[in-house]
Amino acid sequence: MYKEELTGREKSILRCIIQQFILTAAPVGSRYISKKDYIGLSPASIRNIMSDLEEMGFIDHPHTSAGRIPTDKGYRYYVDSLMEIQKLKAFEKSLISKKLEPFQQADELLSIASKILSSITNQVACVLYPKLDTGILEQIRLVPLTSKRLLVVVSIKSGLVKTITLELTVEINESHLNEVQSLLSERLSGLKLSEIRKTFSERFKDIQSEDKPIITLFLDSADKIFTDFKTNEKVVISGTSNIFRQPEFDNPERFQGIIELIEDKNIIVHIFEKKSDDPIGEVLVSIGSENEARELEDYSFVKKEYSVDDVTGTLGIIGPKRMEYSKVMAIVDYMANILTDYFKRE
Repeated sequence: MYKEELTGREKSILRCIIQQFILTAAPVGSRYISKKDYIGLSPASIRNIMSDLEEMGFIDHPHTSAGRIPTDKGYRYYVDSLMEIQKLKAFEKSLISKKLEPFQQADELLSIASKILSSITNQVACVLYPKLDTGILEQIRLVPLTSKRLLVVVSIKSGLVKTITLELTVEINESHLNEVQSLLSERLSGLKLSEIRKTFSERFKDIQSEDKPIITLFLDSADKIFTDFKTNEKVVISGTSNIFRQPEFDNPERFQGIIELIEDKNIIVHIFEKKSDDPIGEVLVSIGSENEARELEDYSFVKKEYSVDDVTGTLGIIGPKRMEYSKVMAIVDYMANILTDYFKRE
């Protein structure tokens, strides 16, 4: 991946700088590094190596300090080549299972998973609902809200539920509504939502009875009913207060930036849904300038897909680039795997 091949000493010093910076958020100097027994070099030798690392772009030199801080390139090298991913301890796994166990519905599981992620990592956690296009319809329920307002409840195999409110042009009684509900479920259950959208008109072209007004309404609204969640409905965000405790965001401009980022769910959804060239099933890390938008240059994203039957969602962490990648990657990986296992049990 890199043109430069680092020596053993360069790797040791780069690892030391990054690990210390992750802990303190303060530039790391040669004198501190020289006190580490495993380094075995004088401050002068360390300064020479630090200069080489800086010239190669792995570390940077703040104007107000003699110490060094990692660059995005340095973090990337660390994640790919220097870091060992932590293994979750048995008690941590047990704690996660106990917190998830009482919840059976998909919505509940995804919500608590987000809270667990944020509490363990002390970062902002995001869980994106699966994309529903390939989801298989299990049931449709029609719930009258008023004589002319209808709540449509679309249940997907795996326990995911989507709701939408429709306005009727005619009044309808509940008994007739039940008949239409049975008709819809009979003809559509077992089909993928994408298939329903494309073929709804064909499947109900023979309807000529009093069912026509509601079926026509479904026909006109099929693109809204049998489609993905709206952006504000498809992502669960937890732990937003965690990031405000990070020293990186003492600066008012950066503080405002992270608020805007978290409030703009479109950006978060885009980042977490973006596909990668890396193998499916891997924990993916996007660091600083690797993110497309300029407003994301101060952050790193760690994410992984989880499966709900035949659809996939994504979960992960948003945090400063100075995050504890080894721990964050481990918990993201474990949570994605355990969610997939939980949904298989259903």
